[in-house]
This record gives sequence, structure tokens and C-alpha cells, in this order.
Amino acid sequence: MLIAKVIGTTVSTIKDEKLSGQKLLIVRQTDEKGEPVGKPYVAVDTVNAGVGDLVLTAHGSSARQTDITNERPVDAVIMAMIDSLEVDGKITFRKG
Repeated sequence: MLIAKVIGTTVSTIKDEKLSGQKLLIVRQTDEKGEPVGKPYVAVDTVNAGVGDLVLTAHGSSARQTDITNERPVDAVIMAMIDSLEVDGKITFRKG
């Protein structure tokens, strides 16, 4: 799992039929403080996340383990929204 921030949305009218009806969001990997560290990528949203949310993502075959993404051509999935992060006893992020 990776920590990522939702930075945008994407729309695709022509796609594999197994992806029809799926919300696709643009996310960017972050560190434990929510600071960007990676490149943007697209993930299927299973938790109704929105721009600005800090989320957990799964990748590869793990991305196809949710009820929504099972047996779909998915390489990244948003599977949780983060309420807070605590690292070494310190709160580094709190939604709010």
C-alpha cells in the first residue's frame, strides 16, 4: 500500500467495458506528512474520495482484490481514505 493524495480526476468515454461506471482519479504518492514524492498515476476509486483527500492505494494484483475491481483490468485502486497519520508518536496528518 502507498499513501497518496488525490490531485485530479479523469474522464474516459472509450475504455474497456469492465471499467464502465468506475470513477478514475489522478493521485500522487506522498510521504508520511502528505508531501508529494512520486509521479501522478490514475487509480480506480472504491471509497468516493475527492480532490485533496489523502488515501491508501494498492497496486498490481492487489488492486484487483476489492469487490469493485475484482477481475477488472486495474493496476491501482483507492481502497481507503486516511483520517490521520501517526509516525513515531507524532501526528503528521489529520484530516480536517
